[in-house]
Order: sequence, then C-alpha cells, then structure tokens
Amino acid sequence: MNNNRRRNFRARPQKNNFRRRNGSMNSNGGINYNSNGNMNFNRNGSMSNPHSVEKAIQKFQQLAKDAQSSGDPVLVENYLQHADHYSRRLAELNEKNKDNSLVDKNNNQSRLPEKDESKSSN
Repeated sequence: MNNNRRRNFRARPQKNNFRRRNGSMNSNGGINYNSNGNMNFNRNGSMSNPHSVEKAIQKFQQLAKDAQSSGDPVLVENYLQHADHYSRRLAELNEKNKDNSLVDKNNNQSRLPEKDESKSSN
C-alpha cells in the first residue's frame, strides 16, 4: 500500500440501510452524474499552456525518432501525427493569445483619459 499519495475525498451518498435491494435504487444505479459531461474533467497536463504544448511536441518528436531507429514505421507515423496535433494546438493558442493581446491593447488605449480642451483654453 502506498501511503505517500494523497487521495481526493469523494463523499458518498447517505445510505439508511447497509444493503439495499434494487427496488429502492435510482434508475442510474444510485450514481449521480453531472449533466455537463466532461466539462468538469481536469487533466494534470493542461493543454492551455503553450509551454506544456511545446514540451508535448518535443516528446512525440523524440519518440518518433526512437521508433525510427528501432525500425517501426507505423509507430513513427503515429508519433508524428501526435506531434502534428500538438503543433496545431500550439498555433491555435498563439493565435488566441495574439487576439487577446490586441483586445487588451485596444481596451487600455480606450481607457486613457482624454485632454479636456475647454479647461486648457483658460
């Protein structure tokens, strides 16, 4: 048993009886599912950080080189497709960041106080 790992606590639904029969359970087996599906799914290596996407690209390119040296062309193509996917994701993130920076720049310029001409003429 590995006690060094922290485990997430999941609250269990309150049960009145130790064992219930099927007649008293919900139609979904007593499990409550969120209606939004995978919206709450959070992976450890989030692909919204450009640095982690670059690392994934490099990892799959290195795996492709290793597979090439071992002589497995199918695995090489598989890894190269993964690297290509992450390179498209990186381009998408860069485009999004560029758009956000342009919007922020325009918002900051519109917030600058304008000189009041009526007060300066006195």
